Amino acid sequence: MGGIDQSEIKAGPRRMLIAAAAMLLAAGIWFRWAGMTGEPLWLDEAYSAYAASKGFDFLWNVVPRYETHPPFYYSLLRLWTLMWGDSLAALKALGFVCGLLTLPAMLLAARELARLLRFDSARTAWLMLATLTLVAFSLSLVEMSREVRPYPVLILVYAVAIFALLRLACRVRDGRGIGGGAYPLYLAALALTLWLHNLGPLYGLALGLALIALVIRPTLERRDWWRLVAGHALVALCYLPALMILLDQAPTWVSSTWLKFQPEHLATRLAVLYAAPGLVQELAALLLALLALAVLARIREGWRAALALAALAFVPVALSIILSLLIAPIFIMRTMTAVSVPAILLLATGIAAPRGIWRWPALGAGLIIAAQLIGIDIQARQRGPMQDWYAAVRWLAPRFQPGDKVYAYPNEGALPFDYAARDLKLALPTRAIPTPVPALGVGGWNPTGSRGVVSLPRERLRAIARSPEARATPTIWLLRLGPWAYDKGDMFLEELSHGRRAIGRYRDGPIDIVGLSARRAARAAAGAAR
Repeated sequence: MGGIDQSEIKAGPRRMLIAAAAMLLAAGIWFRWAGMTGEPLWLDEAYSAYAASKGFDFLWNVVPRYETHPPFYYSLLRLWTLMWGDSLAALKALGFVCGLLTLPAMLLAARELARLLRFDSARTAWLMLATLTLVAFSLSLVEMSREVRPYPVLILVYAVAIFALLRLACRVRDGRGIGGGAYPLYLAALALTLWLHNLGPLYGLALGLALIALVIRPTLERRDWWRLVAGHALVALCYLPALMILLDQAPTWVSSTWLKFQPEHLATRLAVLYAAPGLVQELAALLLALLALAVLARIREGWRAALALAALAFVPVALSIILSLLIAPIFIMRTMTAVSVPAILLLATGIAAPRGIWRWPALGAGLIIAAQLIGIDIQARQRGPMQDWYAAVRWLAPRFQPGDKVYAYPNEGALPFDYAARDLKLALPTRAIPTPVPALGVGGWNPTGSRGVVSLPRERLRAIARSPEARATPTIWLLRLGPWAYDKGDMFLEELSHGRRAIGRYRDGPIDIVGLSARRAARAAAGAAR
């Protein structure tokens, strides 16, 4: 595969490559969009939509009081909704567009990697085609493109940063120094990476190490060093407000979160991030990585590329695992999905670069991984949503009577429920307990690690259950999310049950709805008296 001479790429094969690239693009688009607007917002997505529905004063003055994430993504989503509306399709379109833009960004990065390694046109074409194949079907990149969360934006920005670094490396290799458009593009992408997520510093460190591997060399002049220092100092200064938010919110997360780091699931999650799950697929990925490193070791600039891609792919994950073991559980697979970008470039190099007899095992390994990715993507489109709030709302709607109310405890449960009811054009009034998100300054404790979600002691729950408003409600539908974490001992359920009779229950994963009717209790009491 990699041994084909430039002269062998004639008009016919070129057309075949273009046709193959077009089919891959079409497949990548379909997997990212198919059925997306039929899936309700799950809890974290509802948080995004809720924040984006507020003004910029709320985003920059209130969100930092309960969120560890910087408010930049929510502000971006706010601008998006001001232009396109806040329908489900409009909300999901931002991630979808970023997912689509990641495809050409990765092609450009692959081309710059080929330039750095001085590949001929044939190997460059194969590298770009292999990259496009893996990007089109990557489990991480496909799924994140469908989410109303910062991850598809972060993935795109990380891909752009890598492209800029590779272009800058080519410029420095050719003796042109730190300049042109690549360096400002890298600095902008680095700043955005830091502002898009509270784990942005992990990615920022990886980008810094990649810069050292690709760019730092004895041929740099004094003005180049000044540009490097000044540029990174400016980025650090811009990041300072986000760092203050993180330092303020981190102690609550460390002391309160119910999440646990689960090392027993780590191997499977890493397989999804870096290639595809399954023993055969993991061995195929290992073979491609070794082939890529073997090829890069023989190329003058190859060791720099190898060190850079390794840092970009593994440093964020390694640091998140270490922090999860020592301080708090921050390794969540979706937060690490951007590492799929450099991993794909490394695997694509293993597919396209080998010559001679090794090109056929490389091609076979690539096909094994691609086939597994396609199969899992198809299965994912056939599965239901992660949290089926539409099913929950549809179950409740025919049982809901005038005067009834949904009590959401913890309060964050009202967010996805309300958006699902809105999408289905149903009016099901909710009351978030103790207050709508964020419940700041109301006492209690924070089992989610967020100051906006509060669990209350029994006496506070009793007061709510026996308040005039609750007593006047014919049926209270108690919406609970993970009561084992938020309401240990079912205290609120017990308090609401006084003078009420259970009339139905819906359970699906963390979604738990219990109907408690005062009407039925009164009728049962009257029948017993007769």
